Amino acid sequence: MNVDAFWELIEQSARETSTKDGRLRWLHGKLARQPVEEILDFASWMQEARLKADTYMVWGAARALDLVGGLDSVWYFHMWLVGLGRETFERVTSDPDTLAEVPEVQSFLHLQRHRLPRTDEDLPGFEELDYVAVKVWPQVTGLDGDALADALQARGYVLEALPNPTDEEWDFDDDEEAARRLPRCTSYFRELYGRA
Repeated sequence: MNVDAFWELIEQSARETSTKDGRLRWLHGKLARQPVEEILDFASWMQEARLKADTYMVWGAARALDLVGGLDSVWYFHMWLVGLGRETFERVTSDPDTLAEVPEVQSFLHLQRHRLPRTDEDLPGFEELDYVAVKVWPQVTGLDGDALADALQARGYVLEALPNPTDEEWDFDDDEEAARRLPRCTSYFRELYGRA
């Protein structure tokens, strides 16, 4: 499975279903019919996506828009960003300040700002997307999830349990620094809450 096939599966799961749970079932069904190497490839591309999203700038943009809190929520946000599809993922990871322009982000912030009911579908987290390959692996191979982790490590991946950005660290709570690094996110959030 090449990177194009990986993203096609992610995007097709959104076209074929209407909920996060539906997407997980759809992806599980697709991967369960693939050779072991394809499942490993899918897990590898997911690791590549996570590495690309795991930056202080992406984290800072999500913080500036109040989309994440603790470390776990950052991890789940990365998977949600993957779930939005390749174009959005590539745009945001290349220029995190564009996160403020993502329609799904604006929709969530509108609900949050006006204290409207939100469902799991609205929330900017998709933890279970990270576990699709882990859940399919035993079904196809008869081996446990540790064997998948070993196979990924053999491909050179260091499996992290929490975010571990390698770009320049900065203080998300420094309003001036956030406004300098992420002017669109900061401005959008301030305007939304009437703090401009």
